[in-house]
Amino acid sequence: MPTDASAIDLVLRADPALIAIVKLSLFVSLSAVFMAALVGIPLGALIALTRFPGRDAAIVILNALMGLPPVVVGLVVYLLLSRAGPLGSFGILFTPAAMIVAQAILVTPIIAALARQTIEDLWSEYRDELAALNVGPLRRVLTLIRDARFSLVTALLAGFGRAAAEVGAVIIVGGNIDGFTRTMTTAIALETSKGDLPLAIGLGMVLIALVVVVNALAWAVRRAGERYAG
Repeated sequence: MPTDASAIDLVLRADPALIAIVKLSLFVSLSAVFMAALVGIPLGALIALTRFPGRDAAIVILNALMGLPPVVVGLVVYLLLSRAGPLGSFGILFTPAAMIVAQAILVTPIIAALARQTIEDLWSEYRDELAALNVGPLRRVLTLIRDARFSLVTALLAGFGRAAAEVGAVIIVGGNIDGFTRTMTTAIALETSKGDLPLAIGLGMVLIALVVVVNALAWAVRRAGERYAG
């Protein structure tokens, strides 16, 4: 009970160490989702609206990549960014930038797969109408993305939930450096192993609160989309 009370006290009085970790976690995860959206939404739209040899295989692979093992992604990014790796000259290993790259790789397939399914469903509904209006390919994509914006926001929130809860990849490429690359998940693992349970529990409470908020936002956005469509 004293441990729980101490953890709640850390949260309520906005402990500087806890706040710094939360801020870094949000910055890394939001940046990763932004990067993943720039790649994932156009990729999903491309697969949804085009027919090409191997399309079914591409969809299967894209869906399978949604379950990428974080530690494998972390290892690959580590090898790419290490001093002996092809991207080692950038010098971003064990920095927040490396963590953003790793999380973006994990999140991109999620956003792309959900975007593809959403846009493909809309395309089957609007195909005849857009063809009758002689809408060009680019405008067709923009129209479908605009109409699917509520569902796409839900996809982005799902990606953020995955990124915020990730620990394996970021601890490999970030190094869990105190005050520099320590996120909520890596700090929880470290502080638990050190026996500093109040900070670990406090961070766990914040992380759970973020997950609840993200799911609530996803539900609210979907309901708003349903009311708008109706």
